[in-house]
Amino acid sequence: MRRRGRLQKTREARVRRRTEETDVEVYLNLDRVETPKIKMERRFFKHMLASLALHGKFELRVEAEEFEPPDDHHLVEDVALTFGEALLKALGDKRGIERFGWAAVPMDEALVLASIDLSGRPYYKSNLSFKHLSLGDMTAEMVNHFFHSLSHAGRFNLHLLVFRGSNDHHKAEASFKAVGLALAQAVRKIGDRIPSLKGVL
Repeated sequence: MRRRGRLQKTREARVRRRTEETDVEVYLNLDRVETPKIKMERRFFKHMLASLALHGKFELRVEAEEFEPPDDHHLVEDVALTFGEALLKALGDKRGIERFGWAAVPMDEALVLASIDLSGRPYYKSNLSFKHLSLGDMTAEMVNHFFHSLSHAGRFNLHLLVFRGSNDHHKAEASFKAVGLALAQAVRKIGDRIPSLKGVL
């Protein structure tokens, strides 16, 4: 029997994913705010992950290595899958969380909305598109693939809606920041009940 009044355990998880293509380790602590620590060669992706974690108000440590990469597909996908799995583990039974989160983030001419439901049902929908093939050393199409893989591994609904924007960098960065802010709201502890009439998420 669960005893009332006991201190809540820290919601944290460490997950490692090693394949023939990458070696990725993610540590996530939803209850501690720390400067993100991201170790990888892909500088633009590193910057995006750090922005997401900073605005998510959680501790995120990522160490990711790619083995003779033909491109960045395997690294971005495996980081997303590992991050999503860590999020799912850290949330546990999701007792007492806000569950829903949303944020509209402007970045100069760009405006992006992210809406999240930590429902246990993976789904991703986005109208995010880019004019150029790459963003620094990150393939532009991998932005959407990152969010798709993250939401499916983390088993949550994620909708991204770009209202306006002409600069690819601004649209991408506003998207990562919006997802971080939406996650910060969705994982926030507000009580002790499962936020569903079903009694489970």
